[in-house]
Amino acid sequence: MDEVRTRLEAERATVLARLAALTGDHDAIVAASLDTNADDEHDPEGATIAFERSQVGALVAQAREHLAEIDRAVARLDDGSYGTCERCGEPIPVARLEARPTARRCVRCATTD
Repeated sequence: MDEVRTRLEAERATVLARLAALTGDHDAIVAASLDTNADDEHDPEGATIAFERSQVGALVAQAREHLAEIDRAVARLDDGSYGTCERCGEPIPVARLEARPTARRCVRCATTD
């Protein structure tokens, strides 16, 4: 399980770096739009600014959710439930955990939602 913890910690560090970069991008887009009197509805560039802001905001939300998934996986490591399907209680196949280390369900339970 030390190998799993190391992998999750490395993935967490990668996501934190990505989140910091995305947050910086979002802040730069917002700051750039504050210096103009762009009207998103009527300015031809406004839609692009709004789209970029929305797109980066969605990527930030996605990174935060992935970070939460990693933290939940680490918590399962700590409490001994990592690798056990939260739905049926059966072991999650190693290949699934290698492909998706944050998996909470076995393939059968994940596909029957």
